[in-house]
Amino acid sequence: MTGSATDFATLPLSPQTLANLTQLGYLQMTPIQAASLPVALLGKDLIAQAKTGSGKTAAFALALLANLNPRRFAVQAMVLCPTRELADQVTTEIRRLARAEENIKVVTLCGGVALRGQLASLEHGAHIVVGTPGRIMDHLDRGSLDLEALNTLVLDEADRMLDMGFFDDIAKVARLCPKERQTLLFSATYPEGIAKLSAQFMKSPQQITVQAQHDGAKIRQRWYEVKDSERLHTVSLLLNHFRPLSSLAFCNTKQQCRDLVQVLQAQGFSALALFGELEQRERDQVLVQFANRSCSVLVATDVAARGLDIAQLEAVINVDVTPDPEIHIHRIGRTGRGDAEGLALSLAGMDEMGSVGKIEQLQGRESEWHPVGELAGDPTPLQPPMATLQIVGGRKEKIRAGDVLGALTGEAGFTKEQVGKINVNEFSTYVAVDRRIAREAVHKLSTGRVKGKTVKVRLLDDVA
Repeated sequence: MTGSATDFATLPLSPQTLANLTQLGYLQMTPIQAASLPVALLGKDLIAQAKTGSGKTAAFALALLANLNPRRFAVQAMVLCPTRELADQVTTEIRRLARAEENIKVVTLCGGVALRGQLASLEHGAHIVVGTPGRIMDHLDRGSLDLEALNTLVLDEADRMLDMGFFDDIAKVARLCPKERQTLLFSATYPEGIAKLSAQFMKSPQQITVQAQHDGAKIRQRWYEVKDSERLHTVSLLLNHFRPLSSLAFCNTKQQCRDLVQVLQAQGFSALALFGELEQRERDQVLVQFANRSCSVLVATDVAARGLDIAQLEAVINVDVTPDPEIHIHRIGRTGRGDAEGLALSLAGMDEMGSVGKIEQLQGRESEWHPVGELAGDPTPLQPPMATLQIVGGRKEKIRAGDVLGALTGEAGFTKEQVGKINVNEFSTYVAVDRRIAREAVHKLSTGRVKGKTVKVRLLDDVA
């Protein structure tokens, strides 16, 4: 079977893996996959420069899966990530890509989650471990994680792990891995710490750089000059004017996030905040509601939004201009993914014009300014299409997404089209349903059965 150079079939992958890739909608390799996979599949060490959203997870996941012996119950691959969100995403992606193989166990080891469950998962035998450096160090110190059989070590978003002060932890973890192994390092930027890391524990790595500046033509960028006193109110004008189904609004401080969410909620918008202080459970709930389209606006700081990759994000709103032009590029690159058009709306006060100038320099073009006065939107508040139900009970109770879908489309009598994303976590399950049937769905699930058992259900947001 011959194919173009970006066809997965040109790689030495098993027929089952290729069939699974087609099923998952991986039709052509992205530039980073085409550049790194041939090298990685030969077992060579690699330093690849790639941004979030460039398809890098599949690039290293396919390489580590190719190296794996499913019949050997020992940790054969480990992926270090900067944040728990990224680790969760990487785990999900590896599980999807591993579906072609017999039962491959992937365990996530991150802080903010009880050690007990992690220890049990490791005892049952795991093939692949994905986690944050701190928690992985904990398990290595306790002796609960054995790296004797490890053949692939991946450092994902290495620049961010260095930013967060993980240099020593990463170096320590690498020293505890077998000498004869493959190391794959992925990073969006190339700070000096990376050269230092690779010199310490990589074997003549091949360097790959893919220029993934996002396609400016797909992202419409508009700027509005505002006074500080009218900044938050202007965000609601933008939402009513452009009416995006799903927007990510960036603020430079946690306080600004809190204030904006209050303003938006008071005006009837479905808005939630994401910032550092949130407990993991609350954070998970916020992300689930945003990703399943039950919340129209997610208001976040840059730190909180790290590692987020939300599909179908129609608009990014820069409520404050970031002083770092690279971060601006990263923010607006969250929209306009794949074939979708994206909208980047930025508000700037007089005192932020210096930062705007830096952004223009980096983008190599002037900003397009529009007057706030032209924003004349529909005054009926924007409502998200879905609402989220939370079911008490998750993986621990052996609940699967199919059980929930079955309960809603069977006995409860709803159609498949009225049910959206279903997320099964350890102790709870979140299901998105058409906002118009939300209350009825809560009633029917509470009075019916899921997997033969009665369950407790609540609605996570207000539905008029």
